[in-house]
Parts: sequence; structure tokens; C-alpha cells
Amino acid sequence: MKRAISSTMTRALFVTLGLLAATAAHAASTQADFDAAYAAAQSAEKEAGALKNQWTTTEQVLASANKAAAAGDFDGAINQAKQAEALAKASIAQAKEQETAWKAAVIH
Repeated sequence: MKRAISSTMTRALFVTLGLLAATAAHAASTQADFDAAYAAAQSAEKEAGALKNQWTTTEQVLASANKAAAAGDFDGAINQAKQAEALAKASIAQAKEQETAWKAAVIH
């Protein structure tokens, strides 16, 4: 099941994405660099899928990464892949948080 991003998760996501952007290497990237970044993003997205908490935005960013790589823009493609990985990891964190958070909403 795909879920919307909560405001807390959105803030955490923006902080993560900001850190990724701030620490991105300025060296020219290669297909191999992209392949590694994309594999990491796909792995995280697969884990999110196993938890039944994939976000549609992750799929969109992965598609953008593929498109950039196909155009030869490996720096942009790697940035997109890292963003997708961050989104997938945030969706994993959300799923794990929600495993126990529902208990607080139950009337006792």
C-alpha cells in the first residue's frame, strides 16, 4: 500500500536531501557510479515494498534518475538516485514507526 508523506517525515526528508546535496562530490561521475547509487536506491525501495509502504514519489525520482543516466548526465542521475534512496529509507522509517504508533490511538 502506498502512503502519503507525514509532515514530520517530510521535514526529515528535506534535511536528509539537503545534507546529500551539500556533500555531493563535484567530480565527474561515470555509469558505474550511477549503477552503484541506483542499486542502493532499488534495494531500499525493495525493502519499503516488503513493508508495504512504498511512496509514489520514490518511483518518480527513480524514473528521473534513469532518464538522466540515459541522457549521459551521470552527476544528475546519481543525485536523483540518492534522493530516491533517501525517500525509500524515510518510507521504511515511517513503516517501522507506524508498527507501534497505532497503539497510542487505541482507546483503552
